[in-house]
Amino acid sequence: MGDMAPEVDPDVDETPADCGSFESWYRAAHPRLLAALVVASGDVDAARDATSEAFTRALQHWSRVHAMDAPEAWVHRVGINVLRRRHRRRIVEERLLRRQRLEPAPPPQIATEVWDALMSLPLRQRQAVALRYLLGMTQAEVAEAMGVVPGTAAATLHAARKSLAGRLGTDDTDDTEVASHG
Repeated sequence: MGDMAPEVDPDVDETPADCGSFESWYRAAHPRLLAALVVASGDVDAARDATSEAFTRALQHWSRVHAMDAPEAWVHRVGINVLRRRHRRRIVEERLLRRQRLEPAPPPQIATEVWDALMSLPLRQRQAVALRYLLGMTQAEVAEAMGVVPGTAAATLHAARKSLAGRLGTDDTDDTEVASHG
C-alpha cells in the first residue's frame, strides 16, 4: 500500500442533512468510502477504482439514491460489489493462464538457451539486463530508469552477468563495466 487513504474521523458525520445535492454528499462521503474500500481490499488502487465506479453509478441513479435512507450504505455496497467482481475476474484469468501454461516465448533475436538463462534471473536483474543490453542504456541511465543509485545498478548488472555466465558456461572475467559509472 504505497499511498495512504485519507484520514477519516468516524465520529464526525459530515453527510449533509439534505442529500439532495450530489456534489455536497460526494465531497462528504468520498473520503469515508475510499478509506472503507482500502481497508476492505488492502489495495489503494483497486479501492480508488471501485470508489470512482460506485460514485459514478450513484450519480447515474441520483434521483433514486438520494431518496434512500442510507445512500452511503448503498454506494458502499456498490463499491464492495465492484471489488468482488474484479477479484473473481482476476481469479478466472489466473486459472486460464495456468491451464494454458503459456510460457513467454523468446524474441527471435535471442537464442533459446540465453532466453532460459534470462528467465532464471530475478526480476530486478532481468530489468537491468534489458535496459543495459537490449535498450543500450549506460549504467547511469539504467540506474535512473530503475530509480536506484548508480552503484546499485552496477551491482545488479554484475550479479546478473555472473549468474548468466554460470548458466551459459561462459567466462565473466571481463567485468570492467562495474568499475565505470557509464
